[in-house]
Amino acid sequence: MRNVTPLQILKPLTILLISAGIVLVIVVSTSLYIVDQTEQAVITRFGKFHKITEPGLHFKFPFSIDKQYMVNVKTVQTEQFGFRTVKTGSASTYTNQYNESTMLTGDLNIVDVEWIIQYRIVDPKAWVFNVRERTETIRDVSRSAINMLVGDRAIMDIMGAERSAIEVAATTFMNETFRDYGLGIDVIAVKLQNIDPPAGVQAAFDDVNKAEQDMNRLINEGQQAYNAEIPKAHGEAERRIQEAQGYATERINNARGDVARFSSVYEEYRKAPEVTRQRLYYEMIEEVFKDTKDTTIIDRSFNNFLPLKDLGGGARN
Repeated sequence: MRNVTPLQILKPLTILLISAGIVLVIVVSTSLYIVDQTEQAVITRFGKFHKITEPGLHFKFPFSIDKQYMVNVKTVQTEQFGFRTVKTGSASTYTNQYNESTMLTGDLNIVDVEWIIQYRIVDPKAWVFNVRERTETIRDVSRSAINMLVGDRAIMDIMGAERSAIEVAATTFMNETFRDYGLGIDVIAVKLQNIDPPAGVQAAFDDVNKAEQDMNRLINEGQQAYNAEIPKAHGEAERRIQEAQGYATERINNARGDVARFSSVYEEYRKAPEVTRQRLYYEMIEEVFKDTKDTTIIDRSFNNFLPLKDLGGGARN
């Protein structure tokens, strides 16, 4: 009978333990996964959607039973159109993409439009399963939207007053389209970067822009002058109206005083006509000659005279 040494017995056991350890490591490494704070994980089981897990350490069935797809749902992602910026260390390289930026406007002009879109993934399940070529779909829809909106407007409107309207309309159009596609994203903003005419007519467009700026400046200056003068004119008009009202009040009060005085004189006249008539005559003469000096009144025959200075005193008697 063959003798079996302890070493011969331990060797298969060691191999078995090592194999079991390797299998255990493989199982653990394929069963545990970590979801970053900016992500959510879409879990499939046997190729079908199973659940969505939040940030942290999680367990799943090993090997290919469960698979996880990490989706960044926190970061705002950006797509560039008409240009590219490539970072090399601390520097950035800018290149034009004229095949994306050159467009035809509504008034049949050519314009180069550069823009970006910013979006965030809001439905990880839809992002993973519904659309295969996700980035290409985003870029195609964005280019279609901007081309449509630019093609509906004149070039000067695109470069001026309609810029913000295009951004808002493009954001709305893209969100509606992506929602219909079930892409699972939300477009936060569309921002037009550079809007330039072709190089051959750049100088003419610069002159037009300068003229528009001068026009707006003159309009603002005119508005400022208007705001300065109109309140002043209103104040002057109000002052004159108040003066006229004061003058009218004064005249009315004087007229009422004259009426009251006439009524009192008339009442006295009714009581003593002759005395009142003579008194009114003296008052009239006194009023006529009140500003003269050393005046003497005589009768036609030069038989008597009446010094005016004594008219109100002894001579009247």
